[in-house]
Amino acid sequence: MGIWVDERGRVVRPAEPAWTANQTLKIGDKSIVTEGEAYVAAIRDWVKNGDHSVYALSDEEFSRRAKPRSAAEMEAEASFKLAVWFHENKNNELAEKYWARAQQLNPEDWNYHRQDWSFTPQEAGKKWLDKFQKLDHTYYPKLEIKPPGASPESK
Repeated sequence: MGIWVDERGRVVRPAEPAWTANQTLKIGDKSIVTEGEAYVAAIRDWVKNGDHSVYALSDEEFSRRAKPRSAAEMEAEASFKLAVWFHENKNNELAEKYWARAQQLNPEDWNYHRQDWSFTPQEAGKKWLDKFQKLDHTYYPKLEIKPPGASPESK
């Protein structure tokens, strides 16, 4: 994920997929698709044109994309941090309890799962593949980059 921050410290684009090449990785019946060429072109335009870049988001568009977290997502984050703290303090029973809680509250956040899986590396690949195969949407969110000259509705 990439976040664009300008020289004044203003976030110009919120977190979004940040690849450098277009790729499609086929895994079983599903694919992981990256859209790097459009991203690289957009960031080069922004570096060259700064605030005048067509890829620098307006405050309104930035707000639309940077949605506040739900109560469940905030509780999931707190649970995840507790799990990390308990793990670092050798209380694996409570760490596992809070990792499970974070995953239950926000099952879409792969970081919660990957952290948990990192403690059982022999099972991590199978667990990742099982979760990946059950997805009903793309693995990475679609990159929202409007090409120059595109209408406001196109992305």
